[in-house]
Amino acid sequence: MEKPWLARYPKGVAQDLPPPKDTTLDAVLDTAFARFGALPCFTNMGKTLSFKDMDELSRAFAGYLRNVLKLAPGDRVAVQLPNILQSPVALFGVLRAGLTVVNTNPMYTPREMQHQFKDSGAKAVILLANFAHNLATVLAQTGIPPQNVIVTGIGDLLGFPRGPLVNFALKYVKKMVPPYDLPQAVPFRDALARGAATDFKPTRNKPSDLAFLQYTGGTTGVAKGAMLTHANIVANMEQIGGWIQPLLNEREEVVLTALPLYHIFSLTVNCFAFLRIGTHDVLVTNPRDMPAFIKDFATYRPTVFTGVNTMFNALASNAAFQAIDFSRLKMSVAGAMALQKAVCEHWQQVTKSKVIEGYGLSETSPVVCCNPVDGTDQVGTIGLPLPGTDVILVDDDGKRVPDGSEGEVSVRGPQVMAGYWQHPEETAKTMLPGGYFKTGDMGVMHPDGFFKIVDRKKDMIDVSGFKVYPNEVEDVCMSHPKVFEAAVIGVHDDKTGDAVKAFIVKKDESLTKEELIAHFKKNLVAYKVPKQIEFRKELPKSNVGKVLRRMLRDEAAKGAEKSP
Repeated sequence: MEKPWLARYPKGVAQDLPPPKDTTLDAVLDTAFARFGALPCFTNMGKTLSFKDMDELSRAFAGYLRNVLKLAPGDRVAVQLPNILQSPVALFGVLRAGLTVVNTNPMYTPREMQHQFKDSGAKAVILLANFAHNLATVLAQTGIPPQNVIVTGIGDLLGFPRGPLVNFALKYVKKMVPPYDLPQAVPFRDALARGAATDFKPTRNKPSDLAFLQYTGGTTGVAKGAMLTHANIVANMEQIGGWIQPLLNEREEVVLTALPLYHIFSLTVNCFAFLRIGTHDVLVTNPRDMPAFIKDFATYRPTVFTGVNTMFNALASNAAFQAIDFSRLKMSVAGAMALQKAVCEHWQQVTKSKVIEGYGLSETSPVVCCNPVDGTDQVGTIGLPLPGTDVILVDDDGKRVPDGSEGEVSVRGPQVMAGYWQHPEETAKTMLPGGYFKTGDMGVMHPDGFFKIVDRKKDMIDVSGFKVYPNEVEDVCMSHPKVFEAAVIGVHDDKTGDAVKAFIVKKDESLTKEELIAHFKKNLVAYKVPKQIEFRKELPKSNVGKVLRRMLRDEAAKGAEKSP
């Protein structure tokens, strides 16, 4: 069978992607606002905005961008916000104004901000006051006009008197807003007021128009902007919606969103796909604040939770979290990084709910594959390709590998990006004849059509000609009861080319290297057993909690240079 996964599709899930009802994101928003007006749309820090509120506020912001700043259709606007109410307001406003969102991590350094804003050609930016000092140091080099900077405080949409009190406390008590010199910057609330006073007429986007420039993490070089069209995102929304339809009900769901909306997984799944069915979205501003995170979980009792492996691990290991009533939790969804088997089993033991693992990339809007939600999931796999998606595995020459063999995962479907912004040569490197996008991930397909990611192609370790995939060794690490977190990389070895090195965060301080070596030898062939083990208090992570192997490799390389 050419596509064996189709035979494993859950009952009620269509094999092909039907034509979408709304073909652009502004149309999707208009429909949702009209249908679910008074229902809660987004909640953050105890404040809830209804769908009607979101309609009015995003319309006002769109009016400011078009009628006051005079931005033209297709212009890029950088949105550099954490999970606060202003984030979806800004996102929706930019899209309704016929503009393109440049999603930007608020934690970026001035150098990273300068690159992304200049590369994208951003004409305006909205950012949090806490980080405005970083922009001030590079604004002149970004090309953004000084009067097109919009600054917001965390409390700006929390209402009176709480909002002003929060802003005052953050700035003057906690000293979390460093002084900045942006004299022409406009306060967000002023922008809303001025936009609301204009006669804004929404711009109708076309499916082929760019909705987002979604910058990659830059792990293989300078960060590049994946060009995601309205058609790309809407298609992925439709694919996700059809996949989860057997489990979720319109107007009844509550999703807890701890991954930031500027992350492609959270953006498409939490922000748009769930919005389509009238879901109440609870935004977690700082998931590292574990007491507040757990309080939100206990207060709102979500029916759906999405997260990454490290997030599931930290929550499930917390005694306060374990005491929560999880009876409403229908589904947890893992993405953005590999879900470790031990973490999955612990989460399911604590919450009595399934973790459904999926797979995607910024370049694919993002979801490519997902495990079924009907109980036929296979732990340790990324599931089946979504409706309308074709996945093949290829060798280094771009040729399909034999069934059962490992190859580079390559994807064709309506969710695949239009290309990399202003980098046609990079686009060409990633595309195969027939429109397949090469992901850089190594995978294998089981006979029943379920796919398993072996590892990132660039993370593969070559020990005397034998391939070692960090994910496999990390899974073995995590199966030891005294290990809390683990990361595995390859380091140079004069004899074997590469050697395996494990970085371990202990759950139990009595853990020794000897114990770990014995555990590895019991579960791994000799060449996969880590030759080096380093205990750490913590592992370097991205802002969304993804372990950064690249940083560990860089540290190891620098250490090797210094050693005699």
